[in-house]
Amino acid sequence: MTQYLLSIYQPDHDPVDDVGQVARDVDAVEAAGKAAGAWVFAGGLGSGARVVRKGLVTDGPYVEGKEHVGGFVVIDVGTYDEALDWAKRLSDAATLPVEVRSLDWAR
Repeated sequence: MTQYLLSIYQPDHDPVDDVGQVARDVDAVEAAGKAAGAWVFAGGLGSGARVVRKGLVTDGPYVEGKEHVGGFVVIDVGTYDEALDWAKRLSDAATLPVEVRSLDWAR
């Protein structure tokens, strides 16, 4: 099995009218992932980011774009195609883009 990071991209503005429905839909994907044994953990990210470069701390992140990583899910599945399937389900539920990357844990 391989672990994958599903990064949820959040626009700088609130893209949905019914946040409660989106939360229920995402909860349903989480429940399905847990039932399938694929869901490892997830978390939302706060807005107070800082960037550290060579000891200098600045406000950030500074990315030229209209969106940022707002949350993430770690899943454990057999293939990249399975990871893409979970990302599609999560993206449909959250109504947001989801990026998929394999996780290579530093040891």
